Amino acid sequence: VFHGRILARHVVGRETRYEVAVEARYRQRFPLVSREYLWVPSTCGCPALRPGAEYLLMARRHVNHEHTLNRILLQEHGYARPWTPREARLVREAARHC
Repeated sequence: VFHGRILARHVVGRETRYEVAVEARYRQRFPLVSREYLWVPSTCGCPALRPGAEYLLMARRHVNHEHTLNRILLQEHGYARPWTPREARLVREAARHC
């Protein structure tokens, strides 16, 4: 779970790649750097993430069986909510209990 600002959106084949500035990390099972690529396995724009906007995102690390692909994946109907201070507070509180 992290707070990210969308910098750019690119369609690559049948997927969408977002360039994201990671603003804050809340609950992470894998390390994140300040700039990441976030992949969505479709080109429909679902979830609709606008460049310049900030979101609270829940993504997972996706590594294929051959270990040749290692990326952050946001599923098509994954958790992506506009970031607000209230959302950030709720996530911090939930992270303390999980």
